[in-house]
Amino acid sequence: MFGLGMQELLVILLILLLLFGATKIPALARGLGKSVKEFKKGMREGDEDEKEDKSEEGKKT
Repeated sequence: MFGLGMQELLVILLILLLLFGATKIPALARGLGKSVKEFKKGMREGDEDEKEDKSEEGKKT
């Protein structure tokens, strides 16, 4: 996983815990999850719009 071993991941998690505290980490993870969900939704909508545009162009010619 990205060339990181178990020890490196534990150190990163410990630093995050010290910086943000145990109560903030779930809120940060929720926010990150919502952001990823919205990004994927936008990408799907963009792909659908492109397909519609291409099909409309095909009908015009």
